[in-house]
Amino acid sequence: MANRGASRDIASRDQWAAQVAALDETPSAPRAPRAPITVGRIVDAALELVEAEGFDALTMRRVAAALQVSPGALYAHVRDKAELDDLMIGELCSRVTLPVPDPAQWKDQAVDVCRQLRDQYLQYRGISRAALEAAPHSLDALRISEGIVAILLAGGVPVQSAAWVIDAAFQYIGAYSLVWLRRNPREDVEGRVVDRAEVIERYGMLPQDRFPIAVAHAQELTSGEGHDRFDFTLGLLLGGLTPATS
Repeated sequence: MANRGASRDIASRDQWAAQVAALDETPSAPRAPRAPITVGRIVDAALELVEAEGFDALTMRRVAAALQVSPGALYAHVRDKAELDDLMIGELCSRVTLPVPDPAQWKDQAVDVCRQLRDQYLQYRGISRAALEAAPHSLDALRISEGIVAILLAGGVPVQSAAWVIDAAFQYIGAYSLVWLRRNPREDVEGRVVDRAEVIERYGMLPQDRFPIAVAHAQELTSGEGHDRFDFTLGLLLGGLTPATS
């Protein structure tokens, strides 16, 4: 009876053959360990989401899904959405190159730094809202302020004037970035792109007695290519600065 019971545990001939054949099979490669969650990875994933879908699509849950982790895993590294917004603005600021202040080129240098920040905002649709809704607190954002103030001081601008102009410039860059994305391309209610020629044509259809300026000056009112208006406004802002007299 004992021998019969033991025989039930012995593999059949086919099972034995399968086990022998398996000895020659290449074992499957071990699964690569998942990269640890870091603040840098969270910020990168958030920026990729904003670049693809816009700032309105950004949530902690969406970022967690992109990283294939639970939302709770993010909060061990980022306190909340507001902190994530600040970190993203800081990352964009870190990409801006600051020149060595040149007293002979201070206006051009200041405008160039503002252009760089604008271009970063435009790459990530709507992200400048984060800078407008709460003043950035990161050291990278402070680096931009410090750099532009240094440029203005090199041009002889008083510290207080430089500080106030920087505040106005940052607000303008953020607001301009939001408006530019809404207007370029501009679309009507049917989703068609409305170019400058059509805007001028529409102005021409207005009753001249009620809209005399729009009809008479449609060309001037719609003028400007690319970021001409951005440069013009910054030029006015910086042009009003008066270097301190020694």
